[in-house]
Amino acid sequence: MGFDLEYNSERSTLIIPEYGRHVQKLINHCVALEDDQEREKMAHAIIDVMGNLQPHLRDVPDFKHKLWDQMFIMSKFQLQVESPYEKITVEEVNAKPERLSYPKSASKYKFYGNNIQTMIDVALSWEEGELRDALILNIANHMKKCYLNWNKDTVDDRVIFNHLAELSKSAIDLRNSDVELSQSSTLLRKSNSGRMNNQHQKNNSNNNRNNNNGRKHNNNPKHRK
Repeated sequence: MGFDLEYNSERSTLIIPEYGRHVQKLINHCVALEDDQEREKMAHAIIDVMGNLQPHLRDVPDFKHKLWDQMFIMSKFQLQVESPYEKITVEEVNAKPERLSYPKSASKYKFYGNNIQTMIDVALSWEEGELRDALILNIANHMKKCYLNWNKDTVDDRVIFNHLAELSKSAIDLRNSDVELSQSSTLLRKSNSGRMNNQHQKNNSNNNRNNNNGRKHNNNPKHRK
């Protein structure tokens, strides 16, 4: 008694493996049907099977359209049936996505972060006046705090003003002004205070979670005396 064994190494590669080999064989058989009506009927039946195998697609808008597209792809675009949707083409499937440019750092001063350039651009877009001056002062203080977080020492305001002028292409120049930034100790204290508050909130959250777990444990009848 002989057995006709079929090994995976001898099988053709599945185009969309999620549907399995049986669905692929059904599609191949549908492609080979000569009667147009039988082919149409079987194609709709295959769509129903595919929908049952991928129930999560029901939450996707136009999921039936997606199923039809996948069936045409699995048939290598050889299935000749009328689709209720616009047929997908080989060119659309093989189309390469547009090349994404590699994100570049805002400047060579990475310790300021990538958003500092956006903040400077916003300040430059504002009309001159008290609000613009206040924003520029906040940006400069933010830069000083970022610098101190990077270098836990001190920094002269002139260094910040030079960097600000360079990043703004000299559109914001405080080097010859009488502007004074916040003291380094004040900025470091605020930064450390923020980290301590975050840690305190995290500890409180963990304590509350532990207390809740303890109450649940005590409410268990097995632990009651």
